[in-house]
This record gives sequence, structure tokens and C-alpha cells, in this order.
Amino acid sequence: MGKRIFLDDEDAKGFFFRLAEVCERCCWKVHAYVLMANHFHLLLETPEPNLVDGMRYLMGTFSQDWDARHQRRCHEFQGRYKSIPVSGERAADGSYFRVTADYIHLNPARARLLATEPLTSYAWSSVPAYESGKGPKWLEK
Repeated sequence: MGKRIFLDDEDAKGFFFRLAEVCERCCWKVHAYVLMANHFHLLLETPEPNLVDGMRYLMGTFSQDWDARHQRRCHEFQGRYKSIPVSGERAADGSYFRVTADYIHLNPARARLLATEPLTSYAWSSVPAYESGKGPKWLEK
């Protein structure tokens, strides 16, 4: 199991701040997300071929902020991201995209972070934003 990268709410907020920046810079469209203690998942569209540059910026700036905030010098994200292309057009009904979003959203339940609470109670997921109709500007609703 990887080391914790989201130690508190401020770490999650810092990640979202950097994600907002990269979405603006790279024109990314985030369709689903979840932050877990030691990893995150993003379902995103990259209209431009800039995934590598965007991830380098996101993970590099977040790591620098994290190190400064926690007064540690760690390499929490070193070699920790992989991308898997997902196309809504592969299946006749476009279900691959939906299945991927469901996989992302079910992470807190699979990790047993929710006893009897609904998925909408997990604050660091796009599920509450979809439910409320409110959410970050960079989230496609």
C-alpha cells in the first residue's frame, strides 16, 4: 500500500486548487474524480495532446506545496501515475465511460470508508457535486 498523500482536508483542497489550475491551462474536462488517502482517480478528457505536461504540472506543483506545508521532502508521487484511455464509443451503448466513472465513484465504498452512509457523503468525490448540482467549475456536470 502506498504512503498517504492526503493527510487532511488542506491537502485535498490544495490538490483541487492545482487541478483547477491545470484544467484551465490545458483545457481538461474532468468527468469524475475521487481522492483516497494514498491515491486519486480522474476521468478526464484532454482535447489537446497534453496529458503528460498537465500531469507533470499537477503532480509537481502539488508535491512542492505538500512538501512545504508538511516541512518534509518526500517524493510521494514519484512514478505513481498511469493513464488508461477510455472511449465512450467502443461499446455500442458507450458504457465503458460510465463503467469507469462508476469504478471511480465506488472506491470509498470498496475501501469500506462508508459504514452505512451513502456515496454522497464522501466529500472528496464528484458524487456529491453531481447530487447537489454544485461543484467546481472544472467538473463537467
